Amino acid sequence: MRLVDAVKYRLPLAGVVSILHRASGLLMFVLLPFIVWLFDTSISSEISYDSFTSAFVAGIGFVPAWAVKLVVLALIWALLHHLIAGVRHVWMDATHSVSKAQGHNSAVFTLASSVLLTVALGAKLFGLY
Repeated sequence: MRLVDAVKYRLPLAGVVSILHRASGLLMFVLLPFIVWLFDTSISSEISYDSFTSAFVAGIGFVPAWAVKLVVLALIWALLHHLIAGVRHVWMDATHSVSKAQGHNSAVFTLASSVLLTVALGAKLFGLY
């Protein structure tokens, strides 16, 4: 296949969800040390909890607070998308639903629900409510 053909190819929505499922899993794996640090800092003591909350107000070292929030927002999306796409795969395996229409509909639901939930939690993270 030539490069021109690869650029013209339009991946079905179910394929996009599948690739994003893998990307979200990779993102969570790569950021696992950050997740562990967040968890450990949030539960160790009152003083460490204060440093945890200050990371979202003042930042961490040279990293500003807005960048910390963006990384956490990316983690929120990764977790939600990976969870919903995983449930989608389990449901398809359990019900043997592998039709093109069902794959498209479940892909739309997966994308829409993960984005809507991420926007709602992101609004809370950035203090909009």
